[in-house]
Amino acid sequence: MKKVGRLTVVGTGIRLIGQCSAEALDHISNADIVFSVMGNPVAECWLRTLNPNMISLQTHYRDAPDRPAAYRAMAETIVAAVREGKDVCAAFYGHPGVFVGPSHAAVRQLRTEGFDARILPGISAEDCLFADLEVDPAVTGCQSFEASDFFFNKRVFDTSAALILWQIAVLGDDTYSAFEAQPHWLKALAQVLMEHYPADHKVTIYEAATLPTTRPRKEELALRDLGKAAVTQASTLYVPPCGTPTRSSQRVSLLQSCRASYDGD
Repeated sequence: MKKVGRLTVVGTGIRLIGQCSAEALDHISNADIVFSVMGNPVAECWLRTLNPNMISLQTHYRDAPDRPAAYRAMAETIVAAVREGKDVCAAFYGHPGVFVGPSHAAVRQLRTEGFDARILPGISAEDCLFADLEVDPAVTGCQSFEASDFFFNKRVFDTSAALILWQIAVLGDDTYSAFEAQPHWLKALAQVLMEHYPADHKVTIYEAATLPTTRPRKEELALRDLGKAAVTQASTLYVPPCGTPTRSSQRVSLLQSCRASYDGD
């Protein structure tokens, strides 16, 4: 009987080895073929010890003209292997469903063709941020945006809740081909944020540790100085709450009226 292919997308976490779940390890070890995007040669070597039939998709970054084209090529490579009847595991660092376009594209395509395809959870950079900065998103609330999306669109946000902006290094890259930040991009972002926060409001440039031997970057600076900060592809901006939320007396009254209506029934 012809073998029916399937796809399981897993995340290996941000920090090598220790953040990879037992479920993900099982799929990596038992797959017919493993496609990986690790961004770290040490991580790729570790994956190959789990499954020698491991193929890195990093080469698509080199061969494609821009990131969207690279992502399409990655998805097509994964889909082609499943069509051949293979049990495929696609392993991405971090959470495989967060800022990982190829994983979603491959799963959608395979499901339309009748194949079994799913994404398993993994430890993301956001999870690491909450731990390293000791932030509890349930206390004040938390808003999360991709930096370019936040900057170019008139996003409505609440300064009394924490704000996380991802991929600040490529905020002004409308060609999807830049790999280094330009200082004027960050200066412009700071000016937009200073329309809502004081210039001396303390923000943090955060980068999660990727190896057990390294430590996370937690660089605190005044918002006005954001344009002077050195950032990388891994940099995230954390903006802590400013002020307190405004309590709604109207909603308090609404809750009381609803309670009274139930008590009367």
